[in-house]
Amino acid sequence: MGHWFSRNIVEPGKLPTLLALASFVLTFALTRTVTRLIRAGKGPFRNISTGGTHIHHVVPGVVLTVIGGFGAVGSGRHGVTASVCAVIFGLGAGLVLDEFALILHLHDVYWTEQGRQSVEVVVLAAALALLVLSGFSPLDVNSLTPEQEQGRGSVIATLLFNFLFVLVTLFKGKLRLALIGALVPFVALIAAIRLARPDSPWARRFYRGRPKARARSALRAYRRDVRWAGPRRRIQDWIGGAPDDERPHS
Repeated sequence: MGHWFSRNIVEPGKLPTLLALASFVLTFALTRTVTRLIRAGKGPFRNISTGGTHIHHVVPGVVLTVIGGFGAVGSGRHGVTASVCAVIFGLGAGLVLDEFALILHLHDVYWTEQGRQSVEVVVLAAALALLVLSGFSPLDVNSLTPEQEQGRGSVIATLLFNFLFVLVTLFKGKLRLALIGALVPFVALIAAIRLARPDSPWARRFYRGRPKARARSALRAYRRDVRWAGPRRRIQDWIGGAPDDERPHS
């Protein structure tokens, strides 16, 4: 096990990424646990305020992210400094993305329906980090073999085409698939070919004079939302807690 870890994690310089991911997930889990205890009025934890202003944990999160990010950029992928900076960055990122919905809406929506967006972003960020850690790094051309380097033009062309598919996927209103497709090319290709969501810029631009396409898009989005909304909401509630308007009243 130790030999595998050294060969696949330490030597390729993936240890900082692993540490950043671990600290990111752990920080999010601990933060959600504390906030849920505060919400329930249990334990010694309380909200932090100064001068009548509630200090959200995104504030220290931004500071830690900046410190860890700049430190990681300057320290490379090996050594103790790189690992320490990766942990600091993971801590900060966990605090920041836990309140992503607050940043997006510029309002305290932590325990509202909009607050679910924070959980979605955290899960997506962790999944993307796992993909990178597993070896899905399409921009890493330095690790190409001599034979692959001879065909670097084809590699660049593939990346450009995939970037185009990612843009189309974004334009079609599929943010999650676009982010995953940035690392897994076929995901972006399939998402770019399929119908756009009815509320997307693509639908407003290209389905304007095509009522059948608009109807098919709306029907497909409705069926997908009905099929996956329930399981997705239950997972979000299990991870981050149910919004205030869905909590059972005693």
